[in-house]
Amino acid sequence: MTLKAVPKATPNRRLCPHTRLLLRYAVASRLLILTLIIIWRSLLSPYDTSASINPQCLSSSNSSNPPPAALFPRVGSAIERSIVWDGVYFARVAECGYEYEQTFAFLPLLPLCASLLSNTVFAPLVPVIGYRAVLGLSGYVLNNIAFVFAALYLYRLSVVVLKDNEVALRASVLFCFNPASIFYSSIYSESLYAFLSFGGLYHFMNGAYNYSTFWLALSSCARSNGVLNAGYICFHAMLQVYEAFFSKKRAYLVTLKILLAAGLRSVCIFIPFISFQAYGYFNICLGRSVAEMRPWCKARLPLLYNYIQSHYWGVGFLRYFQVKQLPNFLLASPILSLAVCSIVYYVKLWPEVFLSLGLQAPVSMGVDGQQSSASKNEALNPLQDEGTLGLRRRAIKREDLVIQSSKSETSDGLHYDPVVILPFVLHLSFMVATAFFVMHVQVATRFLSASPLVYWFASLIMGSPDIGKKWGYFIWAYCAAYIFLGSLLFSNFYPFT
Repeated sequence: MTLKAVPKATPNRRLCPHTRLLLRYAVASRLLILTLIIIWRSLLSPYDTSASINPQCLSSSNSSNPPPAALFPRVGSAIERSIVWDGVYFARVAECGYEYEQTFAFLPLLPLCASLLSNTVFAPLVPVIGYRAVLGLSGYVLNNIAFVFAALYLYRLSVVVLKDNEVALRASVLFCFNPASIFYSSIYSESLYAFLSFGGLYHFMNGAYNYSTFWLALSSCARSNGVLNAGYICFHAMLQVYEAFFSKKRAYLVTLKILLAAGLRSVCIFIPFISFQAYGYFNICLGRSVAEMRPWCKARLPLLYNYIQSHYWGVGFLRYFQVKQLPNFLLASPILSLAVCSIVYYVKLWPEVFLSLGLQAPVSMGVDGQQSSASKNEALNPLQDEGTLGLRRRAIKREDLVIQSSKSETSDGLHYDPVVILPFVLHLSFMVATAFFVMHVQVATRFLSASPLVYWFASLIMGSPDIGKKWGYFIWAYCAAYIFLGSLLFSNFYPFT
């Protein structure tokens, strides 16, 4: 099986109207969120007024040189007061580095990018509104631009996977107005992660494996769950190995080559997160006596991130299962229900694919649900970077099957290969289980908002002639309610998700 490339014969101009329309939706959604933030901040007093408190950095070089007064302190103060919740940590890290143990829970990509923008593009604004306000402004600009590109990449990825421009567009518009929208326009790492993961998966589906590895590695530098994207590479390698044993003469040599390539790419995705843990260990543990060491420093596997999540935020298996947390379970129930329905829908649609992990699945389903004229070996043939001529010919045959919708549609009118959907289902299943049993469950709203499968499923049921109108109303009402509720509560330092 291959995560196949888009047929080159498809003219790009066919996607231009959808791309332009999606771009307008993405920009409009960000302007809506930012407008709501300004309105709610103007009308209401924040629950916690400590957001603007910003003591000097601990480093002597910064504390010995107090910043000069800004020309427009009110503008700078307004921007600083809008930095709330985790944004306070991100802004602090961007300004002062990792000073305290708990700040290591926030990965460095967003602070590094915000600091870079503040010291280059927005540097002339520092005397005008102050350095911390410029850091906040940089974070807002960076995340909102990243969100627009994330929406565009989700559309391109959806077109590759779903083979349906209308469903892909509807899914991408849903992403533009997703229930966790407030976090994508605030100083949080969701926008950068979505942009890098969607982009990386899009390039991976098109066969640019090394290029996609770079994107996915950056996603693990934005959020810790970025390391899960290595699962797509491992899944692809598993199918390649299966195919090699059944259609190759030198199966062991080819298998070794596949496993080595997949292993190296997976390691590259893990390297940013592991390097950051090592950085924390060297800064906090080394050079201290045993009595001064933190408890996690003495562990056999000293993982700072796990310790911080457990010690400071109480994250752990079933630790959130308390009666007083029932409102938070209720708050997360819509996204959890939508995600579970997505998983169940695809599993019931192709049970043989999921039971065999895609190893025995046909390349495409005929109108009667039977295997198409392509053989199972063709279904499992990977389009390798340095593949042989025979492999490339078989890949071209698979692209032709995709173009011929009459041969590749299911009885539900779906055009795509079920094996391509499988890793997305497995990925979302793991995330749902983690969000429900381990994490603070209310975080599920934004944690699962970066899963393409949720939007694909919602787009499919909204396009259904029977139930699409009713479910479309519920889905849009859910998104609208959480957008307005989230912008109201979150921007004023009230707990949301």
